[in-house]
Amino acid sequence: MIRNLFLAVPALLLTACASTPTSPSVKPERTEAEAAEPAPMAELSTTPGPGQRMPSGRDLGVRSAVVAPHAAAATAHPLATQVALDVMKQGGSAMDGAIAANAMLGLVEPTANGIGGDLFAIVWDPESGQLYGYNGSGRSPMGATLEDIQAKADEFMDGEEIPPVGAAPVTVPGTVEAWGALHERFGKLPFNTLLEPAITYAREGAPIPEVIAFYWQFGPRRFEPAHESGMLEEYDNAKATYFSPTPREGSLFTNPDLADTLEAIAYHGPRHFYDGDLAHRMGEYFERIGGFLTYEDFANHQGEWVEPICVEYRETKVCELPPNTQGVAALQMLQMLEGFDLRAMGWGSPDALMAQVEAKRLAFADRARGYADPDFVGIPPDAFVAPGFNARKAELIDLENALPGEVVQDGSLGLALEVADVRLGDGDTTYLTVADENGMMVSLIQSNYRGMGSGLVPDGLGFMFQDRGQLFSLDPAHPNVFEPGKRPFHTIIPAFAFKRNTYSNCPERLQDRIAAGGDAPLETSTAGGDPVEFCAYEPWMSFGLMGGGMQPQGHVQIILNLVDFDMGLQEAGDAARWEHTGGCEPTDDLGGDECEADMGVVHLEAGIPEASRAELEARGHTVECCRANAGGYQAIMRDFESGAWIAATEMRKDGAAGGY
Repeated sequence: MIRNLFLAVPALLLTACASTPTSPSVKPERTEAEAAEPAPMAELSTTPGPGQRMPSGRDLGVRSAVVAPHAAAATAHPLATQVALDVMKQGGSAMDGAIAANAMLGLVEPTANGIGGDLFAIVWDPESGQLYGYNGSGRSPMGATLEDIQAKADEFMDGEEIPPVGAAPVTVPGTVEAWGALHERFGKLPFNTLLEPAITYAREGAPIPEVIAFYWQFGPRRFEPAHESGMLEEYDNAKATYFSPTPREGSLFTNPDLADTLEAIAYHGPRHFYDGDLAHRMGEYFERIGGFLTYEDFANHQGEWVEPICVEYRETKVCELPPNTQGVAALQMLQMLEGFDLRAMGWGSPDALMAQVEAKRLAFADRARGYADPDFVGIPPDAFVAPGFNARKAELIDLENALPGEVVQDGSLGLALEVADVRLGDGDTTYLTVADENGMMVSLIQSNYRGMGSGLVPDGLGFMFQDRGQLFSLDPAHPNVFEPGKRPFHTIIPAFAFKRNTYSNCPERLQDRIAAGGDAPLETSTAGGDPVEFCAYEPWMSFGLMGGGMQPQGHVQIILNLVDFDMGLQEAGDAARWEHTGGCEPTDDLGGDECEADMGVVHLEAGIPEASRAELEARGHTVECCRANAGGYQAIMRDFESGAWIAATEMRKDGAAGGY
């Protein structure tokens, strides 16, 4: 197992050994058919070797975790990581670093995020000793009706779903408002300081690395046919901003319009995006192209502080944000898996995989029925993790036989709702995490959703609007149905974890409590069966994993790799992943029966043992190898003994972890 740790240096990319004549540093030529579609996510194992490739075709490497005594950052682009660290070296907080990095990512990774999208965050604040959550998702246009959106679906999508591009799926972007709210509570440096690096690089040129460049090339292939069909009302702005020409690996990308927009936000403040000149210009753009959003929609936007939902899993406590996100699904899976001895089963074994896949299917049945904007539905978010609820669901899991689809649905939450039937496409998302010398930890995820977003770039502003509204249902009976002023179901989820303090500084922690006026009792947990006493749950890890419906599945796999399979932080993300697709989703009509019979498909990366693949098929699953949507992982962990930060990043993508 690979656990090399380097002190306060960027994560190293080491070339995998190859026994073939082809050098790992040389990209293999792609056939015309292969070039027509995105390559599958990298095939890998815990010991990478020949034939395992990046999405763009290059052989995978192995990188180490980073250890830093003061501060750390992990993002999807090395420059964004550097910016976060530079901001903290100037006296900024982890939140300052996260906002600066996110602004930079909107420039250099527009394939995944930008100020036209939404944002969610979880923040550990050492000063107050509290965990905070922020829901920065935007709402649907107040002037649009379900009939309006259904007409678009009828015209372009055979009435089955909301179009993926154009004005129909565009909701108010929540990112900039979220920056303002998060900075007001947790920032130290002036807000304009945080956007200066992105503004400078937008004017002078920002470097585009391999994987981002690879996915960027698919934008015109998606948007040009949509524009020709009339689905995408306006394409000239997007073409001029992003595809004239399309950046290649190693090129410098400039976006002077975005620089001007960020500069206006920097010096007028985040609200200028919603009620100032920028908002008027966005409203005028939608009026020009015949869209739905108006100036009033922007002016009325407000994000929301929310309480994270946490559950115990063995010696950890894992936290996610409540709906309208899908984070609770990860918590449901962990509660179901608590009763299985995964350590004894072994990583990648048929039994361990069966337990995880079946728990996913049961959790996602509830996700299909009840995850929606809580302002519009009367389902308490913690109903999905109520004591004993998921333990009863776990009793349905048979390690020898895959559950029939009808049983999965019968085991779902007992609400007065029917089931939904549609599959979600992969989303394009960026996740980042930052930690500072005072102990603040930021878990932040931000996205435009599918394939760069809607294809709509407002006149002269240099960013693309998200298409997140495609995740509404069109069924009036569904809790996630499109309604004016409503937030859609969201796939993007940040995560956070605490761990029981059983380390040598336990007595000092008890003395701290006594000094604060407490009586310093030990805490007790019975989550694993017998009572266990410990000092306290300490803030341990800020982490996330991108990739649409893969995200809760990936969160669970990271926790299991760390807790049950004793992997290091980088190794936990490098290990081969599985993904289950299919079954019921929160985005289509209630009452359909197709998804009840749909067993779905288990997708495996190459590192899963071949014998396990065969055994999963023998137990009733359809298995495909090796095309799993592995997502993209970043994490920062506290070493309780030394107090140092350990940071890791996704080896399948361009990102970097760093620290000082």
